[in-house]
Amino acid sequence: MSDELKYLSKLAAMGRLDRRAFLGRAAALGVTATFANTMLAGAARAADPVKGGTMRVGLGGGQSTDSFDPALATNEAPNTMLSFFGEKLFEVSPEGELVHRLAEDHGSDSEARVWTFKIRKDVPFHNGKKVTPEDVKATMERHSDETSQSGALGLMQGIDAMRAENDDFIVELKEPNADLPYLMADYHLVIQPNGGKDDPAAGISAGPYTVVEEDAGVRYIFEKFPDYWDESRGHVDRIEVLVINDDSARVSAVQSGQVHMINRVPPRIATLMARAPGVEVKSVPSRGHYVYVMHCNTAPFDNNDLRMALKYAINREEMLEKILFGHGTIGNDTPINAAYPLFTEIEQREYDPEKAAFHYKKSGHEGPIVFRTSDVAFPGALDAAQLYQQSVAQAGMQLDVIRSPGDGYWSEVWNKEPFCNSYWNGRPTQDMMLSTSYQTGADWNETKFSNAEFDKLLVQARGELDEAKRKEMYHRLNMILRDEGGVICPMFNNFVDAISDQVEGWHDDPNFPLMNALAPVKCWLKA
Repeated sequence: MSDELKYLSKLAAMGRLDRRAFLGRAAALGVTATFANTMLAGAARAADPVKGGTMRVGLGGGQSTDSFDPALATNEAPNTMLSFFGEKLFEVSPEGELVHRLAEDHGSDSEARVWTFKIRKDVPFHNGKKVTPEDVKATMERHSDETSQSGALGLMQGIDAMRAENDDFIVELKEPNADLPYLMADYHLVIQPNGGKDDPAAGISAGPYTVVEEDAGVRYIFEKFPDYWDESRGHVDRIEVLVINDDSARVSAVQSGQVHMINRVPPRIATLMARAPGVEVKSVPSRGHYVYVMHCNTAPFDNNDLRMALKYAINREEMLEKILFGHGTIGNDTPINAAYPLFTEIEQREYDPEKAAFHYKKSGHEGPIVFRTSDVAFPGALDAAQLYQQSVAQAGMQLDVIRSPGDGYWSEVWNKEPFCNSYWNGRPTQDMMLSTSYQTGADWNETKFSNAEFDKLLVQARGELDEAKRKEMYHRLNMILRDEGGVICPMFNNFVDAISDQVEGWHDDPNFPLMNALAPVKCWLKA
């Protein structure tokens, strides 16, 4: 049996490929209808979830300052756990398609300026109240409020008015936006009672699990919500989460059976780990990327020649080889790669010490350049910083690397210090990625980039319905970032997770680690 046919049967068993489509594609592979039907029935039986048990999860990317306020989720551990207790209007499938969740239908006017979302009826919150269009409206209002410090603020700035009418939540935009439903799938936009205005960190939403215990940055316990509305999720009775930021300890935890799954498998040991009994390594190409961010409004990084010098002084090929060990692809100083719709190729920037030295001299800067990093920034961040320090030196520059403590890095260093490490897991569309992290005024504009042409073109691209024109606009937007922005993107990373052989129901998902953070709620344990 071919790997392709196995994959197709797996998709069909999970409900992501209907029977007619499966039989048609199987026939194209030369498989008889009788055999295909037999295979489909067997796959369906194998995919029947086992109910019960406790799923134990080891997560890197957590700290003691973490909160269950969806607006403040900044790193991987809390971002993941939002999917345990939270529900949104939409999700995005592994194939990039929109999946209805609390919104059971949606549509817009001909200009994509007025959008209507029909809210699913009789879905209970954990506090016993039912989800209403008013709760959805209040949620979006809170994330539109600058005082909330929401990571989704940049996505919400295009909204002119919102209202709830009968079963509908209606949004009127300042400018057309063909991607608005995808924006509503952002992981921050968990629907909360009264939008979370009363107690945003209470961990109350309409998801499959309720929060039972919260020891921030250490340990969490979730229990199955008995009134959860979707029977296809929430198979285990209980989820226990350990925050394990140390790579070796996290790997040991899944190898020893202490936990059933982990995120952030260090790429340097992924191949060796895959050979160990009882553990499967899942390496999934993604939109995720590791970055070095410079504040464009802070000296000396307000000088574009210095920024260009630091871009030419990074050896991307070396980092890809020595940090990702093949679990990724090369970057080009923009957050967008070929995994995104409407992507167009841009000439690859190469490591060039001579050009780096030229721009450095032109900048007029003298003395060391301070760069801050941490082992929680991304797997291999400290080793990558050493490689960068060496390649910068070849261009006649001095990079002083300061290692910051992992606990507090995302609250005390990131988005505050003018030159540091960061990482992104990407977004489903270019507009979401660019609006969240590079639009003027966005709360998560980590490079403090502000460019009038960029902002104007981003709005135009958002509402352009002609695909060819839209591709041209995104090409120009990425060229502006590449040549004028404050981001250095050496590489795009695979999501490298590991699961015990006791876990079933896994499927690859390029949207976020651990099956778009849904592995603990979609997978189950062998009987």
